[in-house]
Amino acid sequence: MATKIAYCIPSLYYPSGMERVLTLKVNYLSEKYGYEIHIITISQRSSSDLFFPFSENIILHHIEVSRSAIQYLYHYVKGIKKVISEIRPDVILVCDDGLKAFFLPMILGKKIPIIYERHASILISHRENFMSYFKHKLVHLIMKSQMKNFAKFVILTESNKKEWKGNNLVVIPNPTPYWPDLTSKLDKNKIIAVGSHSYNKGYDRLLNIWKKIEEEQKEWELHIYGQWHQSTFIELAEKLQLQSVFFHRPIISIHDAYLESSILVFPSRSEGFGMVLIEAMSFGIPCVSFDCPTGPSDIIKHEEDGFLVTNGNEKEFAEKLQLLMKNEILRLQMGEKARENVKRFSPKNVVKKWDELFKKINPNEQAKKNR
Repeated sequence: MATKIAYCIPSLYYPSGMERVLTLKVNYLSEKYGYEIHIITISQRSSSDLFFPFSENIILHHIEVSRSAIQYLYHYVKGIKKVISEIRPDVILVCDDGLKAFFLPMILGKKIPIIYERHASILISHRENFMSYFKHKLVHLIMKSQMKNFAKFVILTESNKKEWKGNNLVVIPNPTPYWPDLTSKLDKNKIIAVGSHSYNKGYDRLLNIWKKIEEEQKEWELHIYGQWHQSTFIELAEKLQLQSVFFHRPIISIHDAYLESSILVFPSRSEGFGMVLIEAMSFGIPCVSFDCPTGPSDIIKHEEDGFLVTNGNEKEFAEKLQLLMKNEILRLQMGEKARENVKRFSPKNVVKKWDELFKKINPNEQAKKNR
């Protein structure tokens, strides 16, 4: 009988890294390892409104909740208990950066092992006033107090150990979403950035950096792919009178964009991991990244397959970026190293660690061993 795994995630319609990684992992676990995978959502607009493609073996469940805070909590608790009792999973995984997720062990009890999977740094940056700052600090304190209730608390990088303390910590990185047969020739004067238009992604920093570069490197273009709900950064580009910056909405397959790019820039203020770094590197693209918490330093090998720049140092970032722009031989050398070094994040290597973790904490698996 197949081991049942239940994933709890807010939604599957948004084109973010967490959804991309979840799709990859559950498809691999189902098709390669034979797991029975259930996914429980609470904010999904419709079962057909999925941004990334799922295996037909994956079973989707949705909990209807109210917008009212009190009713939302009531429906969430009632709904999650009902679905879990119907599925009867062997292991539950929580992929939700919200505060409510930290109370699932209290809501569901501890008869079924519950794993929390953290995809964001607690140092995530916001434009905030004092009250907002205080609120985030309080939320983080509550999260830290509740993490001990999970059977395992999975973080993505060794750097994350500075943020979380506990005997239940496990480090499992994100896997590469694909391994392309073709790599970029690195001969196009195009630079790529990928990520939503949030303050945390640092596009204001990137545009300021580009302002310093654009006049000297007139033949180069900067292409930014990512979802936006407000045109803040587009307006900033116009205000800075940038002529060679192009904004694009997210696309399901970004292969062609990577193949046409010669450098990836990563200006984030903080990250949980940095999926786009390993995506670009799998195409043989060198990266220039701020050494923000937490992720880039676990992925990029400084001056070997890319550059790690002191977080917030825009002058240094511009210098390293221009060095790669001007030196095609260096780009090719670093790109080759990037492609080789990122193999350690292959699904074969990463999903195997998840399989081992499930077997370790699944009571049914332990019972088999003791027979």
